[in-house]
This record gives sequence, C-alpha cells and structure tokens, in this order.
Amino acid sequence: MSKPAPYLRLHREHPELAEAYERFASVAHEAGPLSERERRLVKLALALAAGSEGATHSHTRQALEAGVGVEDVRHVAFLAATTLGFPAMMKGLSWIEDVTDED
Repeated sequence: MSKPAPYLRLHREHPELAEAYERFASVAHEAGPLSERERRLVKLALALAAGSEGATHSHTRQALEAGVGVEDVRHVAFLAATTLGFPAMMKGLSWIEDVTDED
C-alpha cells in the first residue's frame, strides 16, 4: 500500500521535518509493552476517536500491513459506537472500508 500524496510531498519538500517526526513516532511506538497488533489497534481507535479521516486511513493500512485482519479493524469501529456514538461509528467504518475495499 502506498503512502498518500501529501505525505510524500512533505518528505520531498521538508525531509528533515518528516524524518524527525518518524523518529519520534518510532520511539513512542516502542516505548511500552504492547504487542505490534495491540499498538496498531490502539492507534486505529485513537484515529477514530479524533475524528481524523486521514489518520484512520493510515492506521487501517498499517494494521493490515502488520497482519491484523479486516474483520478485526472493522470491530474497532463497532466498539466506537458506545463511546463515540453511532454516527461516529458509521463514519469511522466508512473510512476503514475506504482502505479495505481497495484490496
């Protein structure tokens, strides 16, 4: 799965900024005891809670690339219903399906 054009443009136009962000993200990713699978699902849930379409797309892709199943990432959206509300769950599910339906 390819990275979105705005992200690639940031890398091209401001490589130092993009690389610093990626280093920070890598350190945060490895800072605790959660497994790769758990981290990917948590990051997806955080993206949904933040209401970020771009982050939801990104974290769905990353979860799938890490071996998380399609039904598992969809389940994250279902769990959002009781915390974020049904409309937020449906919005998040549609963003997840933007990625899962690409395959």
